[in-house]
Amino acid sequence: MQMDFDNLFSVAGKTVVITGGSRGIGEMMAAGFLKAGAKVIISSRKAAACEEAVERLKAYGDDIGAIPSDMSTMDGVNHLASELAKVTDKVDVLINNAGAAWGAPIDEFPEMGWDEVMDVNVKGVFFMTQKLLPMLRAAGTAEDPARVINIGSIDGLRTPKMLTPSYSASKAAVHHLTRVLSAHLIGDNITVNAIAPGPFPTYMLSTGVGFGGKTEGDDVDWGAIGAQNPAGRVGAPSDAAGVAIFLSSKAGSYVVGQTIALDGGIVATC
Repeated sequence: MQMDFDNLFSVAGKTVVITGGSRGIGEMMAAGFLKAGAKVIISSRKAAACEEAVERLKAYGDDIGAIPSDMSTMDGVNHLASELAKVTDKVDVLINNAGAAWGAPIDEFPEMGWDEVMDVNVKGVFFMTQKLLPMLRAAGTAEDPARVINIGSIDGLRTPKMLTPSYSASKAAVHHLTRVLSAHLIGDNITVNAIAPGPFPTYMLSTGVGFGGKTEGDDVDWGAIGAQNPAGRVGAPSDAAGVAIFLSSKAGSYVVGQTIALDGGIVATC
Protein backbone atom coordinates (compact mmCIF):
# COMPACT_ATOMS: atom_id res chain seq x y z
CA MET A 1 0.00 0.00 0.00
CA GLN A 2 1.32 3.41 -0.98
CA MET A 3 1.28 5.87 1.90
CA ASP A 4 0.32 9.44 1.02
CA PHE A 5 0.80 12.02 3.74
CA ASP A 6 0.88 15.09 1.50
CA ASN A 7 -1.53 17.87 2.45
CA LEU A 8 -2.84 15.78 5.32
CA PHE A 9 -4.56 18.70 7.06
CA SER A 10 -5.20 20.90 4.04
CA VAL A 11 -8.61 22.51 3.49
CA ALA A 12 -7.37 24.95 0.85
CA GLY A 13 -9.97 25.65 -1.81
CA LYS A 14 -12.85 24.05 0.06
CA THR A 15 -16.18 25.84 0.39
CA VAL A 16 -17.20 26.01 4.05
CA VAL A 17 -20.61 27.16 5.31
CA ILE A 18 -20.89 28.07 9.00
CA THR A 19 -24.22 28.93 10.59
CA GLY A 20 -23.97 31.15 13.64
CA GLY A 21 -20.66 32.32 12.22
CA SER A 22 -20.79 35.98 13.22
CA ARG A 23 -19.39 35.49 16.73
CA GLY A 24 -18.17 32.97 19.27
CA ILE A 25 -17.04 29.50 18.24
CA GLY A 26 -18.46 29.95 14.74
CA GLU A 27 -16.32 33.02 14.13
CA MET A 28 -13.27 31.26 15.59
CA MET A 29 -13.74 28.40 13.13
CA ALA A 30 -14.34 30.79 10.24
CA ALA A 31 -11.06 32.57 10.97
CA GLY A 32 -9.17 29.28 11.07
CA PHE A 33 -10.60 28.05 7.77
CA LEU A 34 -9.84 31.37 6.07
CA LYS A 35 -6.27 31.31 7.32
CA ALA A 36 -5.98 27.77 5.93
CA GLY A 37 -7.09 28.87 2.45
CA ALA A 38 -10.77 27.90 2.40
CA LYS A 39 -13.69 29.89 1.03
CA VAL A 40 -16.01 30.66 3.94
CA ILE A 41 -19.66 31.73 3.98
CA ILE A 42 -21.08 32.60 7.38
CA SER A 43 -24.68 33.07 8.41
CA SER A 44 -26.39 34.66 11.38
CA ARG A 45 -29.79 36.17 12.15
CA LYS A 46 -28.74 39.82 12.03
CA ALA A 47 -27.40 41.40 8.85
CA ALA A 48 -25.39 43.98 10.79
CA ALA A 49 -23.67 41.28 12.85
CA CYS A 50 -22.77 39.43 9.65
CA GLU A 51 -21.31 42.56 8.07
CA GLU A 52 -19.24 43.35 11.15
CA ALA A 53 -17.95 39.78 11.36
CA VAL A 54 -16.98 39.79 7.68
CA GLU A 55 -14.87 42.91 8.26
CA ARG A 56 -13.11 41.29 11.23
CA LEU A 57 -12.58 38.04 9.36
CA LYS A 58 -10.93 39.74 6.40
CA ALA A 59 -7.81 39.87 8.58
CA TYR A 60 -7.51 36.10 8.03
CA GLY A 61 -8.45 35.81 4.35
CA ASP A 62 -10.34 37.58 1.61
CA ASP A 63 -12.63 34.74 0.48
CA ILE A 64 -15.34 35.47 3.03
CA GLY A 65 -19.03 36.17 2.52
CA ALA A 66 -22.21 36.26 4.58
CA ILE A 67 -25.87 35.40 4.10
CA PRO A 68 -28.06 36.57 7.01
CA SER A 69 -30.61 33.87 7.89
CA ASP A 70 -32.57 32.74 10.95
CA MET A 71 -32.01 29.05 11.66
CA SER A 72 -34.98 28.94 14.06
CA THR A 73 -37.47 29.02 11.18
CA MET A 74 -37.96 27.00 8.01
CA ASP A 75 -38.15 30.28 6.08
CA GLY A 76 -34.66 31.08 7.33
CA VAL A 77 -33.32 27.64 6.50
CA ASN A 78 -34.81 27.75 3.00
CA HIS A 79 -33.51 31.29 2.48
CA LEU A 80 -29.93 30.28 3.30
CA ALA A 81 -30.12 27.23 1.03
CA SER A 82 -31.54 29.19 -1.90
CA GLU A 83 -29.03 32.04 -1.54
CA LEU A 84 -26.14 29.60 -1.32
CA ALA A 85 -27.28 27.99 -4.58
CA LYS A 86 -26.79 31.38 -6.27
CA VAL A 87 -23.09 31.57 -5.32
CA THR A 88 -21.88 27.95 -5.33
CA ASP A 89 -22.85 24.59 -6.80
CA LYS A 90 -21.19 22.60 -4.04
CA VAL A 91 -20.56 22.74 -0.31
CA ASP A 92 -17.53 20.83 0.96
CA VAL A 93 -18.15 21.50 4.65
CA LEU A 94 -21.32 22.46 6.52
CA ILE A 95 -20.85 23.47 10.14
CA ASN A 96 -24.18 23.62 11.98
CA ASN A 97 -23.13 25.99 14.73
CA ALA A 98 -26.13 28.31 15.21
CA GLY A 99 -27.47 27.79 18.71
CA ALA A 100 -29.63 29.16 21.49
CA ALA A 101 -29.85 28.61 25.24
CA TRP A 102 -32.39 29.38 27.96
CA GLY A 103 -31.94 29.18 31.70
CA ALA A 104 -34.71 29.16 34.33
CA PRO A 105 -35.80 27.13 37.36
CA ILE A 106 -37.71 23.97 36.45
CA ASP A 107 -40.91 25.20 38.13
CA GLU A 108 -40.84 28.42 36.11
CA PHE A 109 -39.40 27.22 32.79
CA PRO A 110 -41.53 28.62 29.93
CA GLU A 111 -42.72 26.82 26.82
CA MET A 112 -41.01 29.52 24.73
CA GLY A 113 -37.69 28.58 26.32
CA TRP A 114 -38.20 25.00 25.18
CA ASP A 115 -39.46 25.64 21.65
CA GLU A 116 -36.98 28.36 20.74
CA VAL A 117 -33.99 26.30 21.80
CA MET A 118 -35.18 23.10 20.12
CA ASP A 119 -36.05 24.94 16.91
CA VAL A 120 -32.53 26.33 16.50
CA ASN A 121 -30.42 23.60 18.06
CA VAL A 122 -32.11 20.48 16.69
CA LYS A 123 -34.69 21.25 14.01
CA GLY A 124 -32.41 23.79 12.34
CA VAL A 125 -29.51 21.34 12.28
CA PHE A 126 -31.56 18.62 10.61
CA PHE A 127 -33.28 20.75 8.00
CA MET A 128 -30.18 22.79 7.12
CA THR A 129 -28.39 19.53 6.44
CA GLN A 130 -31.36 18.24 4.45
CA LYS A 131 -31.59 21.34 2.25
CA LEU A 132 -27.87 21.31 1.45
CA LEU A 133 -27.67 17.59 0.61
CA PRO A 134 -27.56 18.19 -3.17
CA MET A 135 -24.56 20.52 -2.77
CA LEU A 136 -22.88 18.21 -0.26
CA ARG A 137 -23.36 15.22 -2.58
CA ALA A 138 -21.91 17.26 -5.44
CA ALA A 139 -18.75 17.89 -3.41
CA GLY A 140 -18.12 14.48 -1.85
CA THR A 141 -16.05 11.60 -3.15
CA ALA A 142 -15.01 8.34 -1.50
CA GLU A 143 -11.46 9.68 -1.04
CA ASP A 144 -12.55 13.16 0.06
CA PRO A 145 -16.11 13.11 1.43
CA ALA A 146 -18.17 16.21 2.05
CA ARG A 147 -18.37 16.96 5.76
CA VAL A 148 -21.16 17.93 8.12
CA ILE A 149 -19.99 19.07 11.55
CA ASN A 150 -22.67 19.62 14.18
CA ILE A 151 -21.78 21.71 17.19
CA GLY A 152 -23.11 20.05 20.32
CA SER A 153 -21.97 20.71 23.88
CA ILE A 154 -20.51 18.94 26.86
CA ASP A 155 -23.84 19.82 28.50
CA GLY A 156 -25.29 17.10 26.28
CA LEU A 157 -22.71 14.62 27.62
CA ARG A 158 -22.96 15.32 31.37
CA THR A 159 -25.26 17.05 33.82
CA PRO A 160 -24.31 20.76 33.88
CA LYS A 161 -24.29 22.97 36.95
CA MET A 162 -26.36 25.65 35.20
CA LEU A 163 -30.06 24.80 34.93
CA THR A 164 -30.70 24.92 31.19
CA PRO A 165 -32.87 21.84 30.58
CA SER A 166 -33.88 22.53 26.99
CA TYR A 167 -30.29 23.36 26.04
CA SER A 168 -28.89 20.16 27.56
CA ALA A 169 -31.62 18.03 26.00
CA SER A 170 -31.13 19.70 22.62
CA LYS A 171 -27.40 19.08 22.60
CA ALA A 172 -27.84 15.42 23.59
CA ALA A 173 -30.26 15.22 20.67
CA VAL A 174 -27.66 16.77 18.35
CA HIS A 175 -25.13 14.13 19.34
CA HIS A 176 -27.50 11.27 18.59
CA LEU A 177 -28.83 12.94 15.44
CA THR A 178 -25.21 13.07 14.31
CA ARG A 179 -24.90 9.29 14.65
CA VAL A 180 -28.19 8.69 12.82
CA LEU A 181 -27.33 11.01 9.94
CA SER A 182 -23.82 9.62 9.64
CA ALA A 183 -25.10 6.08 9.21
CA HIS A 184 -27.41 7.10 6.38
CA LEU A 185 -25.19 9.61 4.58
CA ILE A 186 -21.78 7.93 4.51
CA GLY A 187 -22.96 5.97 1.47
CA ASP A 188 -23.37 9.32 -0.29
CA ASN A 189 -19.76 10.26 0.53
CA ILE A 190 -20.82 12.60 3.33
CA THR A 191 -19.37 12.22 6.81
CA VAL A 192 -21.27 13.59 9.80
CA ASN A 193 -19.55 14.25 13.12
CA ALA A 194 -20.10 16.47 16.13
CA ILE A 195 -17.93 18.64 18.33
CA ALA A 196 -19.03 19.10 21.95
CA PRO A 197 -17.29 22.24 23.24
CA GLY A 198 -16.69 23.02 26.87
CA PRO A 199 -15.94 26.54 28.14
CA PHE A 200 -14.86 29.04 25.48
CA PRO A 201 -14.79 32.85 25.78
CA THR A 202 -18.10 33.42 24.00
CA TYR A 203 -21.15 35.62 24.40
CA MET A 204 -23.27 32.62 25.38
CA LEU A 205 -20.98 31.51 28.22
CA SER A 206 -20.42 35.11 29.29
CA THR A 207 -24.13 35.56 29.94
CA GLY A 208 -24.20 32.34 31.97
CA VAL A 209 -21.27 33.15 34.25
CA GLY A 210 -22.24 36.72 35.02
CA PHE A 211 -20.12 38.70 32.55
CA GLY A 212 -23.21 40.17 30.92
CA GLY A 213 -22.37 38.99 27.42
CA LYS A 214 -18.95 40.67 27.39
CA THR A 215 -15.99 38.62 26.19
CA GLU A 216 -13.32 41.24 26.96
CA GLY A 217 -12.75 43.97 29.54
CA ASP A 218 -11.62 44.60 33.09
CA ASP A 219 -14.72 42.94 34.55
CA VAL A 220 -14.32 39.78 32.43
CA ASP A 221 -12.13 37.15 34.10
CA TRP A 222 -11.78 34.10 31.86
CA GLY A 223 -8.81 33.06 33.98
CA ALA A 224 -11.15 32.40 36.89
CA ILE A 225 -13.39 30.28 34.68
CA GLY A 226 -10.39 28.43 33.27
CA ALA A 227 -9.04 27.73 36.76
CA GLN A 228 -12.03 25.40 37.29
CA ASN A 229 -11.06 23.35 34.23
CA PRO A 230 -8.69 20.34 34.45
CA ALA A 231 -6.62 21.95 31.68
CA GLY A 232 -6.39 25.18 33.67
CA ARG A 233 -7.81 27.41 30.95
CA VAL A 234 -10.77 28.07 28.69
CA GLY A 235 -10.68 27.10 25.04
CA ALA A 236 -8.78 29.16 22.49
CA PRO A 237 -9.79 29.97 18.89
CA SER A 238 -7.09 27.58 17.66
CA ASP A 239 -8.70 24.76 19.65
CA ALA A 240 -12.08 25.26 17.97
CA ALA A 241 -10.66 25.79 14.49
CA GLY A 242 -8.15 22.97 14.85
CA VAL A 243 -10.67 20.20 15.48
CA ALA A 244 -13.00 21.48 12.76
CA ILE A 245 -10.14 21.63 10.24
CA PHE A 246 -9.01 18.12 11.21
CA LEU A 247 -12.51 16.74 10.62
CA SER A 248 -12.69 18.58 7.27
CA SER A 249 -9.30 17.49 5.95
CA LYS A 250 -7.84 14.28 4.56
CA ALA A 251 -6.80 13.44 8.12
CA GLY A 252 -10.44 13.28 9.23
CA SER A 253 -11.99 11.64 6.16
CA TYR A 254 -12.40 8.23 7.86
CA VAL A 255 -14.03 9.61 11.04
CA VAL A 256 -17.77 8.95 10.95
CA GLY A 257 -20.54 9.52 13.50
CA GLN A 258 -18.33 10.63 16.38
CA THR A 259 -18.82 13.32 19.02
CA ILE A 260 -15.53 14.87 20.11
CA ALA A 261 -15.49 16.53 23.53
CA LEU A 262 -13.46 19.74 23.18
CA ASP A 263 -13.37 20.74 26.80
CA GLY A 264 -9.95 20.53 28.42
CA GLY A 265 -10.84 17.32 30.26
CA ILE A 266 -14.14 18.18 31.97
CA VAL A 267 -16.12 15.21 30.67
CA ALA A 268 -13.21 12.82 31.21
CA THR A 269 -12.89 13.80 34.87
CA CYS A 270 -16.49 14.44 35.91
